[in-house]
Amino acid sequence: MIKHWQKELNEAARPEKIKILSSFFKTGPGEYGEGDVFIGLAVPDNRTVSKRYLIADFPDLSVMLDSPIHEYRLSALLVMVEQYKRARRNPAFRESLVKFYIDNAVKANNWDLVDLSAPYILGEHVYESSDDEVLYRFSESDNLWEQRIAIVSTLALIRHGRFDVTIKLAERYMSHTHQLIHKAAGWMLREMGKRGGDVELHDFLDTHASVMPRTMLRYAIERLDPDERKHYMNLK
Repeated sequence: MIKHWQKELNEAARPEKIKILSSFFKTGPGEYGEGDVFIGLAVPDNRTVSKRYLIADFPDLSVMLDSPIHEYRLSALLVMVEQYKRARRNPAFRESLVKFYIDNAVKANNWDLVDLSAPYILGEHVYESSDDEVLYRFSESDNLWEQRIAIVSTLALIRHGRFDVTIKLAERYMSHTHQLIHKAAGWMLREMGKRGGDVELHDFLDTHASVMPRTMLRYAIERLDPDERKHYMNLK
């Protein structure tokens, strides 16, 4: 099955996009995506192919996640997201899928791989189980991608009206040194404000805007009116 899966992904790819994607996802020496390999496959086309491989088991998924090819890893993660979604009446399988995701989290090693999988697997698991500790543990990891998984997973909690974990992680990440984490935390704060947490967002900004990393602040205030944005930026 693996050969057919990879063959279909290759056939849907557009090689002329390889250079663009490699640059966009920072694959150069010393960049966060250093060494990542692309075949030039757009996400919608990847989804189309991936939906034909929802019967993939953990050994199949492991092969795909171990690949140096970015779109193969993404395809495996998209399959896992769909498997989790469809297993509502199979909690045992969901539990094993979450464990597999956690065990392989470092293979979601670029921001799109994290963002397209973490909220829909780990985030939903945390909401359903109230196992917040896994996100705090990931936030303390030495691995950038596990750190991003922690904050982006809270999107699932935000969608269900829970904001506490987002706030705690955003506070923790104010001292982080990487822009990818600042962007993710600011994005989640913005989503919190957008999805019923407007009071919580303003409380956070009133308390922390003066010391927040500029990128985190810019992302967090993006949906506020111009006067409010100016006010919070001036606090810097």
